[in-house]
Amino acid sequence: MTKIKICGVMQPDDAARVVAAGVDFIGLNFWPTSKRYLAPGRAPMVAAAAREASATSGGVLVVGVFVNAPQGEIAAIARDVVLDVIQVHGDESPDDVAAIARATGLAVWKALAAAGPGDLAHLDAWPVDAILLDAPAAGRGGAGKTFDWSLARDARRDNPARKIVLAGGLGPYNVGAAIEAVNPWAVDVASGVEAAPGIKDPAKVAAFVAAVRACGHRS
Repeated sequence: MTKIKICGVMQPDDAARVVAAGVDFIGLNFWPTSKRYLAPGRAPMVAAAAREASATSGGVLVVGVFVNAPQGEIAAIARDVVLDVIQVHGDESPDDVAAIARATGLAVWKALAAAGPGDLAHLDAWPVDAILLDAPAAGRGGAGKTFDWSLARDARRDNPARKIVLAGGLGPYNVGAAIEAVNPWAVDVASGVEAAPGIKDPAKVAAFVAAVRACGHRS
């Protein structure tokens, strides 16, 4: 089945409810300028709430989202929060992400803004576990904007062994169409399941999960 990541989780109660809804990943945003920024000192509480809830729902992985953060900072937060995955959403190079993987011992996802085919021309150059494709935005994602899904479809076709995570403007109303168009390994949502930035709406989360599960695709 297509996997689900809910990103920008900021509250322990939200983390527990999101995990109970049946998602595979929750994202904690450590970019200080983001409206969904989670201070590293509070992150262990959110991660712990997710893991406690996952004990009865089949397990969840905690993804730390970073933008141009120093490698040492990423490694320290990964250790203190006990992250499972690192997602880098900035100007990191293939060498940078390889170094982050070595420093943390964790899977790394690289987020790319998909403005045109040239942005996705060399996905095989990235030594990462997955590529996240998002809409171009000054805020490095979370803007609620979609992009041309044919770019993601073609990237998946041209890189069949590569795990593709589809993000950008997804919600309960369109995620089914997105999966039909791209058949990604996973989908990622933040604003599309919120009552306010960083505050998740349980009904929207449940509707999003139901819409994904109704598709029944396997990558």
